[in-house]
Amino acid sequence: MERGRLTVPVLAFGGILMAVMQTVVVPLLPDLPRLTNSSAGAVSWMVTATLLSGAVLTPVLGRAGDMYGKRRVLTAALALMTVGSVMCALSSDIVVLIAARALQGAAASVVPLSISILRDELPPERRGSAVALMSSTVGIGAALGLPLAALVVQYADWHTMFWLTSALGALGATAVWWAVKESPVREPGRFDVPGALGLAAGLVCLLLGVSQGGQWGWGSVRVVGLFLGAVVVLALWWWQQLRTERPLVDLRLVSRPRVGLSHVAALLTGFAFYANSLVTAQLVQAPKATGYGLGLSIVETGLCLLPGGVTMLVFSPLSARISATRGPRITLALGAAVIACGYAVRIADSRDLWMIILGATVVATGTTLAYSALPTLILRAVPAEQTASANGVNVLMRTIGQATSSAAVAAVLVHHTSLLGGAPVPTLHGYLLAFAMAGAIALAACAAALTIPGDPASGGTPTGGDRTRDARDEALEGA
Repeated sequence: MERGRLTVPVLAFGGILMAVMQTVVVPLLPDLPRLTNSSAGAVSWMVTATLLSGAVLTPVLGRAGDMYGKRRVLTAALALMTVGSVMCALSSDIVVLIAARALQGAAASVVPLSISILRDELPPERRGSAVALMSSTVGIGAALGLPLAALVVQYADWHTMFWLTSALGALGATAVWWAVKESPVREPGRFDVPGALGLAAGLVCLLLGVSQGGQWGWGSVRVVGLFLGAVVVLALWWWQQLRTERPLVDLRLVSRPRVGLSHVAALLTGFAFYANSLVTAQLVQAPKATGYGLGLSIVETGLCLLPGGVTMLVFSPLSARISATRGPRITLALGAAVIACGYAVRIADSRDLWMIILGATVVATGTTLAYSALPTLILRAVPAEQTASANGVNVLMRTIGQATSSAAVAAVLVHHTSLLGGAPVPTLHGYLLAFAMAGAIALAACAAALTIPGDPASGGTPTGGDRTRDARDEALEGA
C-alpha cells in the first residue's frame, strides 16, 4: 500500500490518541490524592495544567506549522505528549505529574495541524469527508478513553495506563513521520515571539480564573485580579498584533465576519458539547438514594458515553455530504440545533438509563455535524498558508468554551444541592438547569452560524487557490 493512502487513517489515529490522552486521567482523580500523598486541590492541577498548556500551544504550534512545516510540528507535538506519558508512568510525585500533563497539552494542536495537512495533500473530492472524520476524532477518542482507562485502573497498577499511552504515542509519532508527506505550503517569516508570550500570558490569566473560580471564589482577589490581568494583557496583545508585520494571529482575518463568527460559533458549540459529558457522568454515578441517580461505576459510565463516540464515527461522512451540498454554514446550524434537541430529551427524562443514553447520543450527533463544519468554514475563508494557525485559533475558542462550560455547570450544581447522609449532592433540578443552559447556548450557536455571510456555493470544496483569492479579496474589501 502506498504511504499516501495511509495519510487519513494515521492522522485520525493521532486525533483519537490526543482525545484519549485528555480523558484517561479522569478515572484516577478520586484516588490520586492517596496515590500521590497530595491534596485534592493539587491533583486538580493535572487537569488544569493540560487545559492551560493546550490553550496556549494550539495557536502557537499552528503558526509554527504554517511557517516551518506541519508534519514536523505535528510529530513534535505527539512526541511531547509521549514524553509526558513516560514521565507519568515513571513517577508518583505530584509536581512531576503536573509538569508531565502540561507537556501532554501540546497534543491539543494535533487536530488543527492534521486538518491543514489534509487541505494541502488531498484532492477536493476526498477533502470534505477526511476533515469531517478528523474533527470527529475528538469525541471518538473521549468516548473510548474513559472506559479504557477505567478498566486499566480497576484491574492493573495505575502507572500501566500511562505506559500504554506512551506506547501508543510513540506509534503515532512514528506513523506520522513515515506515512505523512511534509506539506509544501509555507508562510515564511520571523516567528512572532512577543505575540506568543503575550497570548500565553493572557490565556493563562483568563483560563486560570475560569477553571479555579469555583475553588478560590469568584469574587476573590486572585480571581478578579486574573480576569483584570487577562483584559489588560489581551488588549495590549491585540494592539501589538495589529502592528506586527508577521503576527502570530492575523487579526484582520479574524475580524472578518466569515472567520470571526465561525470562532464565536466554535466557542458556543464547545460550551454546549462539553456540558453533555460533564453532567451525564455525574448524573449516572449519583447514588440511588438521591431518587434519580443510578449508582453506576466509572466503567459503566464510560460505556454509557460510548454510543455517542460510535455515532460520531458513523455520522462524520454524512456531515461532509451535507456541507458539500448545502454548505458548512447550514451543517453547523443544523448540528447546533440537534444538540439543543438532545438537551430537550435530557430535560424530558433523566431518570431512565435508555433515555439518558439516547439524549447523550443525540447531543453527540449534533456535535459531529457542528465540529466537522467548523474547520471547513475556516478552510474556505483563509489563505492556504494560514490554515494551521487559523484552525488553531478555532480549536482554542472551543477550549475556552469547554472551560467556561465546566465552570458554569459546577456553579449551577453547587447552588442546587440537598443533603444526603450529611453531605451535599446536586439535585435533579440542578442537572435539568444545566441541560437547559447548555441547550440555550446551542441555540445561540445555531443563530451565530446562520449569520455567517458569504458561504460558498454548494458543489464541493473550492480549491486552495480559489480560497486564497477569496480571502485576499475580502481582506482588501475590509481594509
